[in-house]
Amino acid sequence: MASYLAQEVQLARRHDEILSQRSVLLQQMETHLGDKKTEKTLQMLAADAAYKRNTALLNDIEAAEKRLQAGVHLQPHPNIVKIETLYWASVEESIPKWEQFLLGRAQTPVGFKKKKSSEYNISHAKVAAQR
Repeated sequence: MASYLAQEVQLARRHDEILSQRSVLLQQMETHLGDKKTEKTLQMLAADAAYKRNTALLNDIEAAEKRLQAGVHLQPHPNIVKIETLYWASVEESIPKWEQFLLGRAQTPVGFKKKKSSEYNISHAKVAAQR
């Protein structure tokens, strides 16, 4: 009977230890669950902030695109139009002079100075040295 009593006391102690360990584990699980909830909340806040930031960036990009496209449709400054018109008139005026030369049927037009090969090599050597 004494051995049964000793065994009963030992089992009661082991039962108390198991309950104590269970209590500690439950508390750790609750703490872990609270940490996970906090982490999830922080992730949701970060995702929401990122979404708002991305939306704002997208709106800024679209506004910039609209401004650029509106700028494309604007007429250039009158001075630029005048210079372009004069340039193309000059090109059209000199086409007949150069046409036969470019087709390989005539000599270079008057006013065009052909460089000698030595002058060409010297001028290219100077340009190369400057780089």
